[in-house]
This record gives sequence, structure tokens and C-alpha cells, in this order.
Amino acid sequence: MKVIQSIYNDFTSGAIWSDMYISCYRIFMGFIYATVLGVVLGILAGCYKPFEAFIQPMVEFLRYLPVPAFVPLIMVWVGIDESAKIAVIFIGTLFQLIPMVADDIRSVPDDYVNAAYTLGARRRTVIFKILIPGMMPRLFETLRMMMGWAWTYLVVAELVAANSGLGYKILKAQRYLKTGTIFEGIIVIGLLGLILDRVFGLIGKKLFKWAEGGTK
Repeated sequence: MKVIQSIYNDFTSGAIWSDMYISCYRIFMGFIYATVLGVVLGILAGCYKPFEAFIQPMVEFLRYLPVPAFVPLIMVWVGIDESAKIAVIFIGTLFQLIPMVADDIRSVPDDYVNAAYTLGARRRTVIFKILIPGMMPRLFETLRMMMGWAWTYLVVAELVAANSGLGYKILKAQRYLKTGTIFEGIIVIGLLGLILDRVFGLIGKKLFKWAEGGTK
């Protein structure tokens, strides 16, 4: 009850709103950058075997490395400003996203592709008119899942010389053994993630009514 009361007090007083805003900003920026690059690379890997053979070893190696291991390198290469925190989210999301997008585009039924080639379509047309539209429902679900993963990197991102944010709030409370504040930060992060997941689900149902089963 004390945790719930603390959350209520922080919301009504506005004390937590700035932390929520800056954490959401870091998550969204890292996620957007990772999505733009990850979707492009994933589509290329899914459509072109030589490109997949070139990029796959590096991606498979990097995706299994723990994100905290990159923090010292990020601080050296990027600095300790907002770019560094966004970079942690970006790295943690990107290398998980690329192979999933490649699988999404390969999931489009071969019948559609073969029919297009039979009718004389060129490879470029097949990619842009058949494969990419056909993968969109699964891609949206992939991005929905990756948004959830991005939130799990928040505390790590805010290890990088942060003085605000929900992850910073948790880390600061940990130093002083304020378990109530730790639980408060965890609950708020969980609620934000749940809300965003529901929003993704509703948008997916609206956009992809034509897909069998839609997005769940």
C-alpha cells in the first residue's frame, strides 16, 4: 500500500512526470533509429542471399553480447550526453531486430511470389509489391515485441551519467536501499510498457484487418 500511495503522490504532485518524459524520449529515439536501420537491413538480408551471408555472422555474434558490455565503449565513442543513452537502446534493439525482420519477409507465402513471377513481374516489383506488403502484419508484431525489449534496456541506458529518468530513479534508490522507490519505478515502467503494447495491438488490428487473425 505504501508503494501505491507513493506512486499516487508522485503522479498528483508531478514529481514523476519529468522522469517519465525523459525515459520515454530515450526509448522512442533508440527504438526509431533501430527500426529504420534494422528493417532495411532485415529486408535486404531476407531478399538477397549474398547480403545475408555477409551480414549474418556479425549480427549473430553481436546479438548475443550483453548490452552493458557496450556501455564503456559508448561513453568513449559517443560521450555521456543523451546520445549515449539513446545508443544503448539502439544497440540493444538493432541486432535482435535484423534477423527477425528477415524471417518476417521470408514468411510471405511462395505462392504469391511464384504467381507474380509467372505474370512477368520483375524482382524489384515482387519485393515492393508482394513481399514488403505481405510481411507488414508480422513486421508490426515484431516491432511490438521489440518495443517491449527496448524498455528492458532502460536501466542500463540510464547508467550512463544520467541525472533523470525512471531507470536513474531506480538506481539512485538502490544506493540508499529505498525498496519502496525501487518498486515504484519498476511498476511505472511495467505500466508504461503495458500501455504501449496495448496501443500497438489496437493499431495493428485497425491497420491489418485483412490479415488472417490480425494482430493479437
